[in-house]
Amino acid sequence: MEIKRVGSQPSAKGPADWFTGTVRLDSTFQAPDPALFQCASVTFEPGARTAWHTHPLGQTLIVTAGCGWAQRWGGPIEEIRPGDVVWFDSGEKHWHGATPTTAMTHIAIQERKDGKVVDWMEEVTDTQYQAR
Repeated sequence: MEIKRVGSQPSAKGPADWFTGTVRLDSTFQAPDPALFQCASVTFEPGARTAWHTHPLGQTLIVTAGCGWAQRWGGPIEEIRPGDVVWFDSGEKHWHGATPTTAMTHIAIQERKDGKVVDWMEEVTDTQYQAR
């Protein structure tokens, strides 16, 4: 058994190459080999969002606070709230983040495939973000 104590891992600022706006990343865990899971708590300030991206083995989001938006390529922007669980399939291009007026926090769970958990793409433009 291993217990990771709260505060034992520092928070990090979301890199500008991956996010628009102010985002805080808190690594929750990365399972040791041969397990493939990794998990993080991600907090988006109002208007903040990810860039378009995919995951080789999919991604699960569990919304824990606030109100956010999520969109898969070609689909509508969907509102997500605490308690909602969102699944993005393997290779499904998508983004997620806060609404323009409300922060949002979610737990993001994904698996490694060949050492990789995400493929980052272009940023979500203001026009795409405001298309709701």
